[in-house]
Amino acid sequence: MERASYSDHGAVPPAQPFKTTSRLMVEAQSTTKRLQTELMQLMTSSAPGISAFPSAEGNLLSWTATIEGPEETPYSGLELKLSFVFPSNYPYAPPTVIFKTPIYHPNVDFSGRICLDILKDKWTAAYNIQTILLSLQSLLGEPNNASPLNGEAAELWDKDPETFKKKVLGRHCDIDDE
Repeated sequence: MERASYSDHGAVPPAQPFKTTSRLMVEAQSTTKRLQTELMQLMTSSAPGISAFPSAEGNLLSWTATIEGPEETPYSGLELKLSFVFPSNYPYAPPTVIFKTPIYHPNVDFSGRICLDILKDKWTAAYNIQTILLSLQSLLGEPNNASPLNGEAAELWDKDPETFKKKVLGRHCDIDDE
């Protein structure tokens, strides 16, 4: 006995994308729940000098964050804004994080892109927004000059701290002023 195919009867085979769509919906719900939890943690956190909130009401996948420059660093007293864009499979993939405030730093290029291992190959789902912000705040005082995006900044950090600080202050400006 021959098996009839779907096309023999004019029927359409079951849609495989249903599984994909269903999986994406579950993924999106999981991401939303995780981001809501992280928002609550940030709002009740006592971590000094960091904050982050969704950029627009109803869109948890795009956030604006702020880091205060750590004391005893060239960034002391400066406020730096960043953007976070979360993939639909967060926290299993890292967010895209970019400095929006112009910054002069060995591990940040002039577009605001950041070279930080936990945002790339060292990412795990155990990290969260607070972890990223604290890591970036730490990076401001302890750059990884072995892997610079801005070679000039890395060299000045090591050899001429006064000129480095002048460049930091010259590059920094509030994005609200632009």
